[in-house]
Amino acid sequence: MGRPAKFTHSQLQAAALALVDREGLAGLSMRALAAELGTGAMTLYNYVKQREDIDLLVVEAVIGEAHWAPDAYPQWQDEVRAIATALWQAVRAHPHAIPLILTRRSRSPAVFEVTEAMLHALARSGRSGEGLLVAFRAVSALITGLAQAELAGPLALQATESAELTIARFRALPKDRFAHLIDIANAAAGSTADGEFHASLDLLLAGLSANGGGGR
Repeated sequence: MGRPAKFTHSQLQAAALALVDREGLAGLSMRALAAELGTGAMTLYNYVKQREDIDLLVVEAVIGEAHWAPDAYPQWQDEVRAIATALWQAVRAHPHAIPLILTRRSRSPAVFEVTEAMLHALARSGRSGEGLLVAFRAVSALITGLAQAELAGPLALQATESAELTIARFRALPKDRFAHLIDIANAAAGSTADGEFHASLDLLLAGLSANGGGGR
């Protein structure tokens, strides 16, 4: 009888994701993950064979946090909104993992499942082929793009100056040349990432609805 596994797959996922959340992708390695689990690198090779396996642990952990009601949705827009919101909440909670999601998604069964669910919802609008592809990419880009912007944008918590100072710098620009930039800087003072996501998603869904089956 073989020796029982020391770690479950869920434990490996949780440890890899915790490492990325804390250290960023630069801190993700076989040795670092072994230390996170309190074991040696050689022991870890019993579970993962290469760096890509560790990357997939992170992707699976993030996507696994996306949950939406399995009930039938009366309108396709409602289903797209539910899935997109679930993904937004999961990705936003772990923005350092976005590059892995984008580059490893073609190798992750977890991503296959949620992608098929989103495509099914969008296909209910009458789209197929290129129209379905474009709609899917538009929704996906909105989710990951806004999450990355929140992490790395000028008003991000990790920015080198406070949001107040950044907004004040925009407000101080010449009004005759940068009226619209000043306008959105003023709006940003009271805006939230979550609010912007939902408003952006509403705009996108309205456009997709007006475009019917996805013809150009």
